[in-house]
Amino acid sequence: MSFKPSRLIAILAGVLLMLGFTPAVTASADEDARAEHQRIINFWTKDKVAKAKPRDFVRDPATGEFTLTAPEATQVLGASWEGGGKVQRTTGKVLFAMGKSYYVCSASVVTDTNSARSIVLTAGHCVFDNKTGRFATNWMFVPDYDSSAATLTTNGSFCPRTTYGCWTATSLVVHKGFASQRKFNTQATRYDFAFAVVGAGGKTNPLAQLDTTVDSQAIGYQTVGNATDTYLFGYPAAAPYTGKDLIYSEGLLGTDPLNNNLTYRVTSTMTGGSSGGPWFSPFDANTGVGTMMSLNSYGYTGISAMHGPFFNDTTQALFTTAASNSTTKNTVVG
Repeated sequence: MSFKPSRLIAILAGVLLMLGFTPAVTASADEDARAEHQRIINFWTKDKVAKAKPRDFVRDPATGEFTLTAPEATQVLGASWEGGGKVQRTTGKVLFAMGKSYYVCSASVVTDTNSARSIVLTAGHCVFDNKTGRFATNWMFVPDYDSSAATLTTNGSFCPRTTYGCWTATSLVVHKGFASQRKFNTQATRYDFAFAVVGAGGKTNPLAQLDTTVDSQAIGYQTVGNATDTYLFGYPAAAPYTGKDLIYSEGLLGTDPLNNNLTYRVTSTMTGGSSGGPWFSPFDANTGVGTMMSLNSYGYTGISAMHGPFFNDTTQALFTTAASNSTTKNTVVG
């Protein structure tokens, strides 16, 4: 997220296989996947991207209510990441639609052992709309947007002009603990993590896998102790940022006392658009290599802090589902 400091923020199939028709079936599937990938890329024309706004939640401490809002301009504590390395290549910008609205978030590539797909970590509210109970559509990931923040056009030149191109989601995976809520609330904050499965993409090879192109980062599922040095990354798009620069915060890890200490807290005031951006602990600033253990989720009115969910066995089960070849459509786990 980010946050707005001013508010809280087959029998027939078997026969075909026996008869040796596998290549034809596979070729058809590949053609369909490539066509869907190109359809999503074509969807994101300049006018739609111009309408995309940060999908962020802020919370009013007085009422305890979460509100979906675009953060206003404010002085923030976030610095441009100048260290390059793996974190810059693997952290990217996300574009997606929910109904007739267009949004931006952040995400990062996760290490997995499945060579047929790549997995991207982001926030639950960046893939699923609690209010409607529906998944996002036209979900697209642009890794290392910082290095070549291409000017958006309507002639299809946007993705080819970025450093690595674009990858589109073939399926989105979220937990029932999040999807069962009809609004973003305190339970949703505990399950505000999701994975996007992306197929081949990029700009130089139509069969290129995301993780073999830009690399990936490890993910951990153990609770991290208080006062641990933690790095937060994202592409904040709300003023004073433009969404073209990879921003980071560094601080000591704590928990959120206003949420019964069930979520993490780190001092930061990154703005809207950073939702879903990864948290690392440990992290090597010299190489940009670390272990992801949470992500940007929500913030509060008047409190200079970013909050994120604990990664645990539930998160791991979600990842296992996303990494499985049997997952071919949007899925709610749990």
